[in-house]
Amino acid sequence: MGLRRSGRGQDGTTPRGTAYGAAAAAGAVELRGVHRRYGRGSAAVHALRGVDLTLPHGSFTAVMGPSGSGKSTFLQCAAGLDRPDSGSVRLGGTEITGMNENQLTVLRRSRLGFVFQAFNLLPSLTVEQNVLLPMRLAGDRQDRARAGELLARVGLQGKGGRRPAELSGGQQQRVAIARALVTRPDVVFADEPTGALDTTTAGEVLDLLRDAVDTLGATVVMVTHDPVAAAHADQVLFLADGLVADRLPRSSAAAVAARMAGLTARPHPAEAA
Repeated sequence: MGLRRSGRGQDGTTPRGTAYGAAAAAGAVELRGVHRRYGRGSAAVHALRGVDLTLPHGSFTAVMGPSGSGKSTFLQCAAGLDRPDSGSVRLGGTEITGMNENQLTVLRRSRLGFVFQAFNLLPSLTVEQNVLLPMRLAGDRQDRARAGELLARVGLQGKGGRRPAELSGGQQQRVAIARALVTRPDVVFADEPTGALDTTTAGEVLDLLRDAVDTLGATVVMVTHDPVAAAHADQVLFLADGLVADRLPRSSAAAVAARMAGLTARPHPAEAA
């Protein structure tokens, strides 16, 4: 499944169904000097302190860090769910920092996929309708053949007519993965996607995300606290105090856990001063 994007519509987003063009040379996710602060004065919390990174197309990146390190803020700013106070965010070669809410909504519906810990399926819709929801919201023709293809890929062939309540937690997360991939997004953002699953089911879900990268050319950015989950990624980014403190290429869960332990043991800048 190739990711196809080029040109730009009147709303500032890039239309789907066309060739990548120059955007292919850019990263799937690019942050430059991104700062995000909550509150003011002495009570201000500096969640991101100037993050710079580029994540390539067709890659799987895990993001880890201690509590309060900026993981959630990073994901929200990178996905256009929150606005940085300064800096630049580009997705699939498109600058999103200056977009208005309508433009961001169009972008999120058509060019981004999301997988959350709580699945976020609509209980009143069938499995197939949940998968097709991003197409419906984007005003596109609902491609039932594509939905069926993705459901088969995630092991749910023949279950398109069921309701989410009829499925196990692991099956619901599989539906969420199919939904995230249905529009051939530039990036799939996954926020603790295995947090509500048992170990075996979590492994199956992570294998599906890995397969989406390896065989469909998807780009996955996953926030996780679990070294086993992070071991499925091509690289692990470690955040601390709002900055990228360390990187680790694809490694074992033990190596990820050891690096995370070392990061957690480092003193906070205020404590080191």
